[in-house]
Amino acid sequence: MKFAICNETFQDWPFDKAFAFAAECGYTGLEIAPFTIANHVTDIPASRRAEVRRQADAAGLEIIGLHWLLAKTEGLYLTSPDAEVRRRTANYLGELARFCADLGGHLMVFGSPKQRDLLPGVTRDEAMRYGAEVFGQAVPVLEETGVVIALEPLGPEETNFLVTTPEAVELAEMIASPQVRLHLDCKAMATETEPIPQLIRKHHRMVAHFHANDANRQGPGFGQTDFLPILQALGEIDYRGWVSVEVFDYTPGIERLARESMEYLHDCLDRLGGQ
Repeated sequence: MKFAICNETFQDWPFDKAFAFAAECGYTGLEIAPFTIANHVTDIPASRRAEVRRQADAAGLEIIGLHWLLAKTEGLYLTSPDAEVRRRTANYLGELARFCADLGGHLMVFGSPKQRDLLPGVTRDEAMRYGAEVFGQAVPVLEETGVVIALEPLGPEETNFLVTTPEAVELAEMIASPQVRLHLDCKAMATETEPIPQLIRKHHRMVAHFHANDANRQGPGFGQTDFLPILQALGEIDYRGWVSVEVFDYTPGIERLARESMEYLHDCLDRLGGQ
């Protein structure tokens, strides 16, 4: 099983220091939040893109892709009733795909809860159509770059649109492209009625990426979420993608979160006999 870590975990650390520490902890992949480089991806020049890729290479890490796609942007919205806003959002997703490919990545996680919430007067069905339109418009660039967008269901405390795994699958199936698939996040799945391992098994054909975190918003092993059956389920479906550690509560400290999350995940794998 391949483990990565999200780069915003390291907050204001210089990239070379953060990447080196991630490798020291045993991670082999990185997931990049674009806002850690610039608020708008088109403001990141080719030289900076090449530098980030070199820094990852120097640490022996693979940049697997991006998440927090629309964070800190303005004027972009997945479910807006304004066709021009949707067009700009689709174009921006294309720019993100090009950036992702420049870094050597192949995957983009679409969470961005505050750019997908249902706006006043917009129904769920309308939002599904708007979302399908936006992602559908981005598909040609996704195909050109070889990048997959993975739709991330998030819990009701974060958004009111795509709050369950079946809803995210429904939207992906509306788009009907292999470039648009499913992302699963443990913190979010903990809010659903079905157990996490069951969701993994049921929707395994659509899963492109996976976030490991505890329901308490810290790292795996820092709360009550048991990753033994979760990793077992990933093994049973022969999941070949990445498992990225993503945290939101940094109370235990950056170094502890990064190091002990990895130690816990490996301990779970050891107890499962290795996967």
